Amino acid sequence: MTTLPKSRTRGKLPARYASVVMPLVLSILMTFVVSGISTLKSLGATEAFLATWPAAWGISWLVAFPTLLAVLPLVRRIVAVVVAPPAAA
Repeated sequence: MTTLPKSRTRGKLPARYASVVMPLVLSILMTFVVSGISTLKSLGATEAFLATWPAAWGISWLVAFPTLLAVLPLVRRIVAVVVAPPAAA
């Protein structure tokens, strides 16, 4: 039986994918919550809510994910202007 070296982590993506995975996860979670609240406010807690929410979430995610990818560099620059860099250890 062959074992993998301890330095390699099985099942995880390489670090170079973090710039896409972070906005992917963020967009999924944020659009899930926001579309749910918006749909609930619009339709109330009815069967129509459960029937409508998945489509509302899907459309909002299709807009949010590419938007996040496009604006993330700008957001990082704005944050760098507003937040002090970490102190040297």
